[in-house]
Order: sequence, then structure tokens, then C-alpha cells
Amino acid sequence: MTTTATQIRPETVTRPREVERLVVGRPTSDGAGVKLTRVLTQPLQRRLDPFLMLDAFGSDNPDDYIAGFPDHPHRGFETVTYMIAGRMRHRDSAGHEGLLQNGGVQWMTAGRGVIHSEIPEQEDGVMEGFQLWLNLPARDKMSAPWYRDIAAAELPVFTTEDGVAVTVIAGGSHGVEGAVTRDATAPLYLDLHLPAGARFSQALPSAHNAFVYVYRGAVRIGETQVPVQRMAILANAAERDGVVIEALEADTRVLLIAGQPLGEPIAQYGPFVMNTEQEIYEALADFREGRLGTAA
Repeated sequence: MTTTATQIRPETVTRPREVERLVVGRPTSDGAGVKLTRVLTQPLQRRLDPFLMLDAFGSDNPDDYIAGFPDHPHRGFETVTYMIAGRMRHRDSAGHEGLLQNGGVQWMTAGRGVIHSEIPEQEDGVMEGFQLWLNLPARDKMSAPWYRDIAAAELPVFTTEDGVAVTVIAGGSHGVEGAVTRDATAPLYLDLHLPAGARFSQALPSAHNAFVYVYRGAVRIGETQVPVQRMAILANAAERDGVVIEALEADTRVLLIAGQPLGEPIAQYGPFVMNTEQEIYEALADFREGRLGTAA
């Protein structure tokens, strides 16, 4: 869904944020042996509240992804899967089913509990994408499960005067509203394609936590160069009003993600994220006793 130039309102950033630190992702595997890089790990959850996890996956070797993610449970948060390349079939115990394809997004609210599977529908070729875990406020953790497939053609896209192509998955940028909004966490999720030397400015509330992940090329943020496959955590300061990202010599692709922290306790045991240990025990009991249902 391409936005016309007349609808774009440039963002004004007069005091951009600096980079607090760079993070190198941790190679791991999940599901039935899918190889991936865990960029946002559990020790960073409080610093990057309301975000709980970011996984990056990408391979042209089917052995790295073909087994996918068979039936597994979730409770207490949302998953946002952004597929750069490939095909993944989703089925869940709430009766939802969808095919996630090139450029599309799958947004799932686990709420009080869901069991789902994510299985590749390809036997060769490149599979690449990201899965972000977004926390739910305590009041919504036991809400009904929700699911939406958003095809690439449905995602709002615009191009700045500097030639930066922006896909707005969540939140709003330059007057363009994204595919999904959330009141409690106010997530901003942008995929930026920057030509070499191009600059992109995005206003951000000073209290929101924010980070940039570079998955092609390299960028400069303030005085810091951020190479490929690095996450730059943006420093929080009351007088800062946004971020300015500049591509270096090569065409560059980055994710810019920000959100309003919940400031609530985080209790996590694997695929369950609640506020107390007692709630985790209850989630485990519900799962073991079949109260989360079975995947369709």
C-alpha cells in the first residue's frame, strides 16, 4: 500500500539520540532445530521493555529451516513475524490459519493461551525474516487470542525525499499510520531501505525504549558506526527527541523498533511471559492439563 508524496509529513529531529551500546546476536536454534540468531535476549528485556525477544533467521540451506516450529504454546505476549523471503504456514488452537509469504507480517496475540505451529511451505531457496516478541500489560495477559495475516501489499509504504523506502509495520512515521497500533505499548516497527549516503529521521518520545538492527550494509547513528548484524540500543535522555540514521557506502536495510515501556514485573518460563511466578505455575498447569487446547 504505497503512500503518495502529498501524504508524507517529514519528521523533525533537533536533538537526536546517541547509541548506548552495540549488541552482537547469539547463534542458537529453536523449534525443531531451526538455526537463527537471538538478537534481543532475556537479559535485555528490562532495558528494552516492552520488547522481550528478537530473532533473526536467514539461510538458503533447507536443513537450517525445513523442520520449522511444530506445535508449541504461548501465553501473555504477542508475536510479530516479518518474512523477508520464504513461505511459512501458521495454524493454531484458536482456529486461525494463514500463509506468511515474502514481505508479509503475521501478528499473533497469545493472550490467555494458544498452541500453534509454523511450518515452512518450501523445500529449497532462501528463508529470511524476523520474529519479535512484544509484551502485554498485566490487564491484557489473559485476553482472548487474536491473529492477523498482513500481506506485503497491505503494508503501508512510503519513500522520503532522500530516497529512503519505509515499510510501516506498526505505529506511525512521517504521517503514515502502520498496519497495527497498540495503546499500552505504542510500538513503532519500521523496515528502512536506505540508499548509500541517505539519511532518515524519526521522532521518538524520550521515554520510549528504542533500538536499530542492521541486516544489510552499515549505518552511522551520531558518532557510532553500526555494522551489519548488530543491534544498536539507543540511549534514553529527556532532552532527546528522535533518531537520525545515515547509510554508509552501500545500500542498507535496517529495522527501527521502539515502544512505551510497561514498567511491570516480568516473569518468564520459556514460551510463557507473565508478571509473577504463581502465574507461570498456573500457565504450566493449564498447558499440561490440556486447557490451552490443541493446534488445529
